[in-house]
Amino acid sequence: MIIDCAHYQDGRRRDEGPVSLEEAAARCQQGGFVWLGLFEPSAEEMAEVRDTFGLHELAVEDAQNLHIRPKVELYDQDVRLVILRTARYDDAAEQVESGEISVFLAPTFVIAVRQGVASELRAARQRLEQRPELLAAGSPSALWAILDQVVDDYAPVVAGLDYDIDQIEATVFSGAVAPTERIYSLRRQVTDFYRAVHPLLAVVTTIERATEAPQLQPYLRDVQDHLLLVNEEVAAQRDLLGTVLEANMAVISVEQTKVGVRQNATMEQLTILATVFLPLTFITGFFGQNFSWLVGHISGRAAFIVYGIGGLLVPLALLFMWLRPRMLREDTGGPHS
Repeated sequence: MIIDCAHYQDGRRRDEGPVSLEEAAARCQQGGFVWLGLFEPSAEEMAEVRDTFGLHELAVEDAQNLHIRPKVELYDQDVRLVILRTARYDDAAEQVESGEISVFLAPTFVIAVRQGVASELRAARQRLEQRPELLAAGSPSALWAILDQVVDDYAPVVAGLDYDIDQIEATVFSGAVAPTERIYSLRRQVTDFYRAVHPLLAVVTTIERATEAPQLQPYLRDVQDHLLLVNEEVAAQRDLLGTVLEANMAVISVEQTKVGVRQNATMEQLTILATVFLPLTFITGFFGQNFSWLVGHISGRAAFIVYGIGGLLVPLALLFMWLRPRMLREDTGGPHS
């Protein structure tokens, strides 16, 4: 879909509204340059643009594919294809939305093909139209405006990721367990964002060296400075998330150790109870047998006290005498027998 198409000459826009592709191609021969903006065009629209402006078929095919990293390619003698990765932070979903801009740059035209919602360029065009001294530099000024817009849009993404990382970091270093899935998700987003930012440094350097307009050089260096700052912050975020992930795993390990200690204490108590009731169960089971000798000789209160109660107390006393030294050694930290 064509968003806007305008002819710029002598530092100003020649038309109030967009012009057709045929008219734009004809204007290219009259001096100045044409800036054509497309958003997620169909194959038929890209074929029409290719035929109208004489673009290389491989360049058009490259512009229709999504890329992981930014790059700059020279397909013809005076036509370059610049691939840029865009980003936008979604506060509601706490996610980084990515997009892509493919820019065909020639002395007489600039064609920007946008993919994804995170690639709005209306503000870049309006800002450049208010700078006639930069527009007079020709088509490289449009590429600068696009680069400046893309890099400026990186700042809110860095801020949004910083906020999320600070929350995770505060949770982990307070001793609580943070959701490991959330840390992995943040790290993946930061890594993808780093792949968009870091290679762009080389792309901007290449564009700066190839730009002959002296009035654009300070502005391209300014874009480079902002991009360096973003690159350093994203690299620091990636390293910090690695540290947070390790710390969170340590907190999880400590929590698991605490659970294990509690389970061991419970098992120890159950073992003591089982040890106490084992001889008692044996005694009561033995005297509960209906043998004639037991039935005939154990009768009366005295026999009940001696054989019944005494038979229970004696094993308990012997068990206590056997366990007490071991319990004392465990309390004092001495060696076990």
